[in-house]
Amino acid sequence: MPLRSMTGFGRFQQDDGNVVQTWEIRSVNSRFLDLKWKLPPQARNMEARFEKIVRRFASRGRVEISLNLQLRAESCASFDAGQASAMLEALKAFASSRGDIFEVNYMSLLHISSLWTSAAETDDDALFEPLAAGLESALADWNESRETEAEALARDLEVRFSRMAEWISAIEERAPDIKAARFEQVRERLSDMLGNLGGELDEGRFLQEMVVMADKLDVTEELTRLHSHLLRLASLMESGEDAGRKLDFTLQESFREINTCGNKIQDAQVSRIVVDCKNELEKCREQVQNLE
Repeated sequence: MPLRSMTGFGRFQQDDGNVVQTWEIRSVNSRFLDLKWKLPPQARNMEARFEKIVRRFASRGRVEISLNLQLRAESCASFDAGQASAMLEALKAFASSRGDIFEVNYMSLLHISSLWTSAAETDDDALFEPLAAGLESALADWNESRETEAEALARDLEVRFSRMAEWISAIEERAPDIKAARFEQVRERLSDMLGNLGGELDEGRFLQEMVVMADKLDVTEELTRLHSHLLRLASLMESGEDAGRKLDFTLQESFREINTCGNKIQDAQVSRIVVDCKNELEKCREQVQNLE
């Protein structure tokens, strides 16, 4: 499944001689699939069937779908002359009973829906078939625009992922030197303090303390998980299936791991890298919020 943005636009127009249909689809990001319909009266009873079609093309996003429909003369509504005559006679009698003069305004009959029966109402399936095909074409156009936008997002994200991989490798290279420097620093401080007090450094006790400190300074597991997360991010970008949610979760996990690295390694250079990584992760999260 290709990677898709939740933001897109699609359109389809067709005149088959009897029906003129124009579909337009607009969408923005949303946690769930939220469909908003603007359908003409002739197609409102088809909304449930239209929704089944849309769900084949989308899983998330706030989607506005509108249909402009025009029926040719042979497909237009037929007029119930008998009911109209009865209504006019009733109104004439009512006006007469009040002593009023009744003047017929035939144009007003155009707005009384009960007097008109459209071809769509008498044969829903005949109208649904071309409209369903038109909706599918509009959705295909919409998906194409979403895939184009997603390609641009993917290129940007891949650059950011590559940049973070380099930074994580830099932390990995520097971590052993930081640990060794910290051990030497502690040894010198203890030696100086004990020297001032007339004592000597107990190497056995010192080594025990260093083991505890080494564990606190060790970020091997965090860096391993970060590398794994970056591979997972690249894999999700290729698969595309439900990528938005999965990418967002993996980025959150990456943020937690790099934050732990920063807390464990108190080093100015590493701190700068950690801050840069956090900024990149936030920018990536903003980007993936728009992916389906």
